[in-house]
Amino acid sequence: MGQDTSQNESSGFSWQRIVPLLVLAAGLAAFFALDLNRYLSFSALGENRVALLDWVGANSLAPVIYILAYIIVVAFSLPGGAVMTISGGFLFGAVMGGIYAVTGASLGAVALFLIAKTSLGDFLLAKAGPAVKKMQAGFEENALSYMFVLRLVPLFPFFLVNLAPAFLGVPLRVYLIATFFGIMPGTFVYALVGAGLGSVFDRGEAFTLAGVMTPQMIAALVGMALLALLPVVYKKLKGKRDPVGGDE
Repeated sequence: MGQDTSQNESSGFSWQRIVPLLVLAAGLAAFFALDLNRYLSFSALGENRVALLDWVGANSLAPVIYILAYIIVVAFSLPGGAVMTISGGFLFGAVMGGIYAVTGASLGAVALFLIAKTSLGDFLLAKAGPAVKKMQAGFEENALSYMFVLRLVPLFPFFLVNLAPAFLGVPLRVYLIATFFGIMPGTFVYALVGAGLGSVFDRGEAFTLAGVMTPQMIAALVGMALLALLPVVYKKLKGKRDPVGGDE
């Protein structure tokens, strides 16, 4: 019996590991099968804006429900993060909406990270070849800086950045810190846009994300990402100046 248990653990495909992944996959499939994506849209927000604002004003638990909804969106990798963030600014204002969005997105990302890590991450790392092991070692050495870069620069899909660190052995504490603070700049930009969305709806205009991430905003995020890489550059330069065995 003990031998069977150890074989299951080493194989990495026990039910305890796979069930969370199946739940996420089923939730994502149901989301599209039931056409729920129509509710995570700016047109739906515009059509229901009055009812939503009345609900927020009359419900003291509205922020909690919003955060829980955001956690679900991120944990299930649903395509609605930008809509959720801008909706937060529209419903709660730029500051509080941004705070709620950062909280919900961070907690959802942590949930997905833990599921991926415990389901397949440790197993894949154990089976990885030398090239992946080398990549993992380099990533772990400067995990916080690299995570900040991935969070600050919107080059990769949010769900992919949530998953990849789980397969590279990034510690949970580092992942949470980099996620929470790394998504803040972009999140508050979207929340600020959401806070002014009412006037767009009142004019009967359609809203798109095309003008949100301007070249100036992208340049600012890239600049912050470069600052996050300074510790990595410093380590590299210091390593060249202090060769191994150079201490006397």
